[in-house]
Amino acid sequence: MKTVKRTRRFAFSSSDPVSSTGHRERGVSQGHTSVLLQEVVECLDLKPDDVVLDATLGGAGHAREIITHLGPQGTFIGFDADEAAVRRAEEAVLSVAPTVHLAHANFRTIRDVLTERGVGHLSKALFDLGWSGYQLESGRGFSFLRDEPLIMTYASEPQGALTAETIVNSWQEESIVSILAGWGEERYARRIARGIVEARKKGRIVTTYALVAIIKASVPRAYAHGRLHPATKTFQALRIAVNDEMGALTEGLTACWQRLLPGGRIAVITFHSVEDRHVKRLFLEWAQKGEGERITKSPIVPSREEVMANPRSRSAKLRVIEKKAHEE
Repeated sequence: MKTVKRTRRFAFSSSDPVSSTGHRERGVSQGHTSVLLQEVVECLDLKPDDVVLDATLGGAGHAREIITHLGPQGTFIGFDADEAAVRRAEEAVLSVAPTVHLAHANFRTIRDVLTERGVGHLSKALFDLGWSGYQLESGRGFSFLRDEPLIMTYASEPQGALTAETIVNSWQEESIVSILAGWGEERYARRIARGIVEARKKGRIVTTYALVAIIKASVPRAYAHGRLHPATKTFQALRIAVNDEMGALTEGLTACWQRLLPGGRIAVITFHSVEDRHVKRLFLEWAQKGEGERITKSPIVPSREEVMANPRSRSAKLRVIEKKAHEE
């Protein structure tokens, strides 16, 4: 295997999204608990000389565990659009055996960054599409339980990027309906979009609480006081639209698949049905072409014990695919 010189430098990419933790237990860090940690390790079937990509460093819980399975001949590559996540990962990989590359970049740029770093192939890859507790506490508007600016970019400094504030204040009503219904699967998408358009006539909508109030006033009373917070699906849809998550996911997974060695595996953790269906379709497409074999025909979900310990894990689904060798 080609040996790559160890590097600790950051790659500050211009391709951040514009358009998704004293002593610490494994997989647990302040503000974040990694989901399906052992299941990921088992499904990836890690070997000491693997070249492993963590496309979403987040709280670095998965990264910490993966690195313990790599030896001096192994390589770990970590991506995150959030610079703070890269800094957390840098602390996690100090004095470890494998070669390490960390990139402050959206995983849609996998091909370019791997080429830049001289990494020709991958053995294993993980995409954890959930956001970490750190992101919920970042003050960028991901949480509807705090009054924050409506930003929702994964990049901490969006620098002119599309934001949730831009969408709710500038997009046409039909466009807002489209993303709420498509990316959020919101049954009251039209009523909420109409409420947003009417509210912005009186003044710009700039905070999460202002948007939540509009949503609550736009939906039926029973829905507003139901088990699921009425803003959940709207915030999900806005986050996906702001970060072009589906486009980035397709580009990132495709680039990863092209660099994956025969016998290599990709694991993806999703947290809502839109993402899960997207990944399922892509894996099924590769399998039907004879390029890969789905290791998980049905997704792996957290155990009852994990859900009790970490309620955020309850909607997680893990899918894994293995690349086949080309037939002669």
